[in-house]
Amino acid sequence: MNAIGGMFGNNSAGERTLKYGQMENFVLSAKVVLADGNEYLVKPLNRNELEKKMKQGNFEGDIYKNIFDLIKNNKEEIQEAKPKVRKNSSGYYIWNVVGQAVKNSDGGRFQPEAGVMPKNFSRPEFIFDLNKLLVGSQGTLGIATEITLKLIPDNKHSKLVAIFMKDLEPLGRLVEEILTLKPETLETYDDKTMKLAVRFFPDFLKNKGFFGMIKFIWSFLPEFFMMIMGGFPKLIILAGFAGDDEKSVNDKCIELEESIANFKLKVHITKSEAEADKYLDIRRESFALLRKHVRGMRTAPFIDDIIVRPEFLPKFIPELNNILGKYKLTYTLAGHIGDGNFHVIPLMDFKRKDTAKIILELGEAVYDLVVKYHGSITAEHNDGLIRTPYLRKMYGNEIVRIFEKVKEIFDSKNIFNTGKKIATQNLGGTKEYIASHIAVEHRTVHKV
Repeated sequence: MNAIGGMFGNNSAGERTLKYGQMENFVLSAKVVLADGNEYLVKPLNRNELEKKMKQGNFEGDIYKNIFDLIKNNKEEIQEAKPKVRKNSSGYYIWNVVGQAVKNSDGGRFQPEAGVMPKNFSRPEFIFDLNKLLVGSQGTLGIATEITLKLIPDNKHSKLVAIFMKDLEPLGRLVEEILTLKPETLETYDDKTMKLAVRFFPDFLKNKGFFGMIKFIWSFLPEFFMMIMGGFPKLIILAGFAGDDEKSVNDKCIELEESIANFKLKVHITKSEAEADKYLDIRRESFALLRKHVRGMRTAPFIDDIIVRPEFLPKFIPELNNILGKYKLTYTLAGHIGDGNFHVIPLMDFKRKDTAKIILELGEAVYDLVVKYHGSITAEHNDGLIRTPYLRKMYGNEIVRIFEKVKEIFDSKNIFNTGKKIATQNLGGTKEYIASHIAVEHRTVHKV
């Protein structure tokens, strides 16, 4: 389970992000140790509060002043650079620091609306929040010691609708139609994942007990018969609805079934939480199944978090499969299709001397494809050492220069988490560094 500090550093997300947003949407304030060794409280500031902060004449005040000037002097470039996707964990989110305040739905106090820059920085609705820069920075700008979060109550009732697709052509339109009904989750996995689940079906029966095992097998009989008769679907889409009123949740599921009837797809509304879990187990356990059962290979998460807008998926997925197919890799495709976010984790043979070369070539090709469709190289897992070399591909030289300036303003001595976000020669963030740290495994034979 993700720890709060990791969620803050990565700008983490997950299945329910579709409805509720990423970590950045829930941080009200944070205490952060900056490069001068002092701890500071970081929270949203209005224009008057920012003016006072910038006049302090100390390390904290200089950070506020320099970041404000950086945004003001590069406003158009920064706004244009903001990824046009629902989720993003790549780079420094400098486009979200300056926002305008909007009233709560109950007409109460103002709340910052990130990423919506007021045309005039002097207007009263102006909000400046450095947490929008610190969240997702992977500890490269400071160390969070205390985080105050906004919480939301969980729903009392939930239900899942399973949709089986044999043709990807209508995928973009289908996702768009489903999203109009505002599902809480919209997940997917491909035929490779389903075949993996069938092949290693006994794994799902462990720890279920005798009666639980019988019940689980029985629950999957309709899917087995469907696959025998018509083959594996290309994609299985799982739409989840939730609320405090059971009837309204059921009605949403029925409304979905009716609204997509013209797509002529096999649709199944689950009847219980246990039935929903059988589909979600496959989605969640595919990575573990791959890692456990394929001998002589290891999972290699380096293109594991790509995202493009859902309308591009009918073209994007076949092109992605073509790229991966050239290397004859074993992999599964699963993720958060409501966001267009996929987790692709191929198996690699690290005994081969060309594995590092393949990883770099494949990363280059996949990220070229992501950029072609205006996506992000990482939606929720962040850059780290493995993706930092590709920030220039995604954002261009000018925005990378702005990222470097952000790092310099906060941490001119490069103290914090070197090689992440900003490339540092011999210390990470370059393709050469990646290649030199992908070790070739050697099998040692001991003769007796």
